[in-house]
Amino acid sequence: MKKLFVLLLCALMVSGITVCASQGEEVLSEPGTETYRDFLIDNVFHSETEGDIHYNVYIPESYDGSRPYALYFTLPGYEGLYFQGAASNLYAEEFGFEAQKYNEEMIIVAPQLSDWGETSADQTIALLEYFLEQYNIDSTKVYANGYSGGGETMSIVMGKRPELFTAYLHCSSQWDGDLEVLAGSRTPVYLAVGENDEYYGSEPTQQAYDRLHELYVQQGLSEEEIDRLLVLDIKDGSYFTERGMSNQHGGGGLFARDEEIMGWLFGESKTVR
Repeated sequence: MKKLFVLLLCALMVSGITVCASQGEEVLSEPGTETYRDFLIDNVFHSETEGDIHYNVYIPESYDGSRPYALYFTLPGYEGLYFQGAASNLYAEEFGFEAQKYNEEMIIVAPQLSDWGETSADQTIALLEYFLEQYNIDSTKVYANGYSGGGETMSIVMGKRPELFTAYLHCSSQWDGDLEVLAGSRTPVYLAVGENDEYYGSEPTQQAYDRLHELYVQQGLSEEEIDRLLVLDIKDGSYFTERGMSNQHGGGGLFARDEEIMGWLFGESKTVR
């Protein structure tokens, strides 16, 4: 792991948060120096096991650590990975900004990872655990979405540590993670995709829904109980054209502005399952 030490006491004020390190203390997270639409961009978490993890973060001005806040992770498509440039995910997608409308007391993390597979999934988990440890987070309100390649990454995360999340929104993607592990946690999932998504099609999403539904039936859940945990939303072409989009995969970004979809995500609260 990259070792960073400081000689003098340092402090960073981010929306009322003071991050300090004293002489000889290892710096876990280096803050960025610029902001974009109230996000502090290009922060770096130095994970002992997963290396350097770049992320952008929005912390409400009201957060002072005295009471627990919700936490939301939004993983971008290919255009938002770190090699595309710092904050490219924020420039391309609206999920992190639209989410602020649903909960004023929510920290929003927009990671910029390196791929859409196991490496980025493990980095996502490490970064999430860092926020759960370092901030006062309401564990019943931990949300996530993944769009396109970010959906592939988050599906792997949900196949490894689904118990960390309250609910997950899977957008315009395919499912690569372990559905049996997810079913064991009964973490609610909303699957949204265009009927003729140009990149994935809707078949992988339909297949993931069918398999997860089958697993819940095997657990003895009723259809009403399954509907509470699992939503399949395949949009036809008119959904996109009526909103000025000529393609369905890129049109998946519209889900960020869909009050029914985003309202489902942030309306969920974790219960004992």
